[in-house]
Amino acid sequence: MNAADLIVEDDSWNALKGKTRLINEALTAARDHLGEARPGVIAILLSSDDAIAELNSRFRDREGATNVLSFPAPENTDNHLGDIALAWGVVSREAQTRKIEIADHLRHLVIHGYFHLQGLDHQNDDEAEHMEGLERRALAALGVADPYAAEEKADI
Repeated sequence: MNAADLIVEDDSWNALKGKTRLINEALTAARDHLGEARPGVIAILLSSDDAIAELNSRFRDREGATNVLSFPAPENTDNHLGDIALAWGVVSREAQTRKIEIADHLRHLVIHGYFHLQGLDHQNDDEAEHMEGLERRALAALGVADPYAAEEKADI
């Protein structure tokens, strides 16, 4: 079982009702569709674009905010799987642009972040196909439409 410690750093996230339930549903669906999963507590940081931009710069040497960042804990860390940080502005703009509910986008990004904490990645086509397939199945179990189909429509 993976428990989540929710930290709301940016009050803008309070506009999203039921966020704790949504995050826990996403983590459960992700775990259920992964098979073998390392257990542990996950810290979920709901933050601002500026704070995420700072983390992105400091830890990934990339400028600007991104929707989600994942920070796996070192293997010897007692019962801590890692941290997932999300940027309100980026997440809400992406949901609006893609014409999807922000709740669904949040669940997708939490699932995506969780898979990174479990060691999955998308650095090549095979990894991306595997990870996206797991995301699609976990989201479908929650009644959430395929987010990659929405992205393809938005790119047209």
